[in-house]
Amino acid sequence: MEVDISGARVFFTLPFDFPILGKLQISETIVVSWIVMILITGFCIWLTHDLKVENISKRQALAELLVEKANNFVIGNMGEKFRHFIPFVAALFVTSVVSNLISLIGLRSPTADLSTEAAWAVIVFIMITYQKIKAGGVGGYLKGFTQPIPILTPFNILSELATPISMACRHFGNILSGVVINALLYGALAVASSALLGLIPGIVGDLLSQIPILDVGIPAVLSVYFDWFSGVMQAFIFCMLTTMYIANAAEEG
Repeated sequence: MEVDISGARVFFTLPFDFPILGKLQISETIVVSWIVMILITGFCIWLTHDLKVENISKRQALAELLVEKANNFVIGNMGEKFRHFIPFVAALFVTSVVSNLISLIGLRSPTADLSTEAAWAVIVFIMITYQKIKAGGVGGYLKGFTQPIPILTPFNILSELATPISMACRHFGNILSGVVINALLYGALAVASSALLGLIPGIVGDLLSQIPILDVGIPAVLSVYFDWFSGVMQAFIFCMLTTMYIANAAEEG
């Protein structure tokens, strides 16, 4: 049984260098991320096509329901003054959900690569810092690191940096663990199927031992948790933490 956990495959490297970044590698994560964005864009175009004021279609009713849920989530957790964050949080949630669930069709989840969550967390961290500076000014932001006593400044700085790191690692760890566990399960069941059916004497046993019969049905039970429940839940948690951190940053400032 061989299980590849070496990470996303690199399809090719661009032949020229970018400033600071150097050579850019086009990896499986980048390709699938673009597929996710294309799917979401296409779905949004389909939902919002031919909108009406009266006698709306079921498609438009679904679009309005999704918008209402996004509005209620952001305003309920952050307040009316943060209404402008609704598109960002909604886009973050949908991107996370689709990225998590795309493994169901055989593609590698972009969220199984730490660089994906790290990029999201950096964006959220910038927004948190901006809200703190906006509310209390640069001086108030820097002074906050010395509270309640100056000797705690190094620990406060570490605590500030821990926010994006914990958000990224939490999401990444849960998604990657599901990918690895499912891969190990499929491999183990294939070996068990070969060993069990190989006990049948003759050519029938030789033929059936090559078919991973146990891989049919059994992994679907765990897939309900690792792919569906965990995938949607991790997206929800990431967005919930995003709204809470940004709202709290504005109040603390």
